[in-house]
Amino acid sequence: MITPHPQMLRALLSRYAEARVQLVEKDTVAHRRLLEDVAYTLCVTTGTREINDALAAAEQILNAGPVPTGSRPTPAPDQADQTLVA
Repeated sequence: MITPHPQMLRALLSRYAEARVQLVEKDTVAHRRLLEDVAYTLCVTTGTREINDALAAAEQILNAGPVPTGSRPTPAPDQADQTLVA
């Protein structure tokens, strides 16, 4: 299984928490849908089927320590160093 990058997991967890707060503040169809979408994304990212399992898996990944050098995501071509070779 491919391990998701911790930075991506932190961003998803932040979005999930924000979506929960929004739903508590105002229970609307749009807020419920946002929460469901983020929960689904967390489940897919962590290889789980239930949000509680996804949250536990995300916590385990984040507590595992630094990401090995070889598993860091490759920057997009427009963000990579544009070093010219003579």
